[in-house]
Amino acid sequence: MKAMNELMLHFMQDIYYAEKLGVRSMAKMAKAVESRELKEAILAHREQSQHHIERLDQVFEALGKRAKGKTCAAMNGLVEEGEEAVDEFEDGPVLDAALIACGQAIEHYEIARYGAMVAWAKQLGLTEAAGLLQQTLDEEKANDALLNDIAKRATNPAAAEEESDDEDEDDEMKSDAPKAKKKPAKK
Repeated sequence: MKAMNELMLHFMQDIYYAEKLGVRSMAKMAKAVESRELKEAILAHREQSQHHIERLDQVFEALGKRAKGKTCAAMNGLVEEGEEAVDEFEDGPVLDAALIACGQAIEHYEIARYGAMVAWAKQLGLTEAAGLLQQTLDEEKANDALLNDIAKRATNPAAAEEESDDEDEDDEMKSDAPKAKKKPAKK
């Protein structure tokens, strides 16, 4: 690649794949979370991501290119991280906190990609494309802020409380156990 428009097309194909994969992974995440508020946020973002894909279709059209994705190793890894969290953590606030962190990692990746493409579209004089990409960038930032709010206000405190409850149960189990008799000290 030697030209900025080729670079932009490359990133467009990358994010197109990423958005489509994200839509599929958000359905799985929504099923795994316990928090109703978090589930609703994920499902709302999933629906919004469908609009992101439609906007990308419009940008491809504005560039005179066919809309198609190109495998995005970064997104594959981020989605895999979320799937591992579902496999490794029990259902509840701790899993919800893990999935928020995984979701925010995806948002940050998308924010970085959309931010670069907005700048490039402006540089190339692609006003319509820049506007469409900016709209998606703004929505990605808003979704990241929403996940951050849910984490700080509800999920993280609940996850920390769960850990505290587990420690209390461990202490109770220890106190219920028969006490070992102390051996007399040797002289």
